[in-house]
Amino acid sequence: MNNQQLAKQLETLADLLEFTGANSFRTRAYRNGARAIRQLTQSMEKLIAENEDLTRIEGIGKSVAEKCQELLATGHLKQMEEILQTVPRSVLDLLNVPKLGPKKAAALFNELQITNLDQLKSACENNLVRGLAGFGEKTEAAILAGIPIAAQANARMLWAEADQFVEQLRSHFQKCPAVKRIEFAGSYRRCSETVGDLDILIVAKDVDEVMDWFAKVDSVAEVIARGPTKMAVRLENGPNVDLRVVPNESFGAALQYFTGSKEHNVAIRQRAKDRNLKVNEWGVFSDADPEKSIAGTEENDVYQSLGLTWITPELRENRGEIELAEKNQLPKLIELKDIAGDLHMHTTATDGSATIEEMAEAAKAIGLHYIAITDHSKRVSMANGLNKKRLLEQWEEIDCLNEWMTDDFIILKGIECDILEAGGMDLPDDVLEQADWVIASVHYGQNQPSEKITQRIIGAIENPFVSIIAHPTGRLINSRPPYDVDMEAVMDAAVTHRKMLELNASPKRLDLNEFHLAAAKKRGIPIVISTDAHHPHGLRAMRYGIQQARRAGLEPKDVANTRTWGDLKSLIL
Repeated sequence: MNNQQLAKQLETLADLLEFTGANSFRTRAYRNGARAIRQLTQSMEKLIAENEDLTRIEGIGKSVAEKCQELLATGHLKQMEEILQTVPRSVLDLLNVPKLGPKKAAALFNELQITNLDQLKSACENNLVRGLAGFGEKTEAAILAGIPIAAQANARMLWAEADQFVEQLRSHFQKCPAVKRIEFAGSYRRCSETVGDLDILIVAKDVDEVMDWFAKVDSVAEVIARGPTKMAVRLENGPNVDLRVVPNESFGAALQYFTGSKEHNVAIRQRAKDRNLKVNEWGVFSDADPEKSIAGTEENDVYQSLGLTWITPELRENRGEIELAEKNQLPKLIELKDIAGDLHMHTTATDGSATIEEMAEAAKAIGLHYIAITDHSKRVSMANGLNKKRLLEQWEEIDCLNEWMTDDFIILKGIECDILEAGGMDLPDDVLEQADWVIASVHYGQNQPSEKITQRIIGAIENPFVSIIAHPTGRLINSRPPYDVDMEAVMDAAVTHRKMLELNASPKRLDLNEFHLAAAKKRGIPIVISTDAHHPHGLRAMRYGIQQARRAGLEPKDVANTRTWGDLKSLIL
């Protein structure tokens, strides 16, 4: 059982405990423990096998440590099974309904005997839910709208998908005369890997005009609720969108509050309390004069009032950013303009849709100075992978093209070479040593045991002609979990053998994740952000990798392909 599975079990236990009315301190402990485990780069299984004291990990107490040991020893939790003997397992589906929560789900179960989504839908359609204390007509409507989402548990959108809806909405509101200021908040603004609901904040000349305008968005399938300053809609084949109209003097405070994260905001509010201040969505208020806001129009002023420099949204997860802001030591995060080259892409020689020359021209058009052509090796037969003969012919073609390139642009001879299931590389060393850039990657045997798949990757790192490991954990967000790979061991090997690790910028991958990236930064492992583009437009995916890197606190110096090719070559053994 890997760390993500452990964390999921602890989160489910917390939900069930809250559902049954357990002490809030117990549920909070399990949620904090799950969060801590998700952020670990070490394997909990390995830590337990080595008899490490788990309670030394921040966020993990004695009870959480015992539950982890039980899960790894037995595969289940006795306490969870006992709870599920008193309530049907199907109530877990209710907990996936957005904005319902364990306490409201418990009320539905206890008072209406609702145990599954079909029963919940029927109860909402027959107006039975609105009659319960604490619900009402609006809550019933919101629950009904959330049932399809719950039926596709964990089906949060990729950030890139959410961005498409945001651009549509932004374009729509820019044409509204009543809109004075507009920003999107929440997990979208923090550039999280996935996004649930969208949050819009607006300063308006006329509130009703803005809300009428909102209702006219082409993709609005349903107006869920409309009040004096708030409105919620459901987009067709898209997310729910919450709109809040706020006064200009509160816009910065509201933006800070609704951007989150929850953990960041809790820490901010505590900091304010320690200074006899109060922070909420309306502004910053002093205990001495609680009616008068001392900051709130601009987000920067909110942070300054607390003795902090402004914290970029990508860092707002309460992972040390507040302490760094207090000392004015926040990292100068990487930006898209810092990238000099893209070192992972495919052409028509394998599974791409453009020629080498077309990819080069597209890269030059967006300001890059070098690219590596890294088509698949022969093991990836479904992509018409290259054997030795075809690869050497491709490299001859690249040599010819480089003769015609301008002095400030070069095409590198590369290959994405598979790490074979039994270990070893898919092409012989006498071929790999002729390359400018060799990517090693796993495409087969992804379900192998941890020790096996880890050793395969370490074996590739030890190969003197391999430059980098691509998409090191193999995950596909929302559809495929990562390999059961020991990333701590992989990083140790990367340090020892001076190899690089990829941040694959494909929005479906974003691999490495932010926690592994932060760990790599601490170890001094150079990161390369690459697009894995299969067509010219795919080169634009670099922005998603930049966002992921920023969430991990990466600066330009941490990313190898911010360097010129001449400087980057010095990092390759």
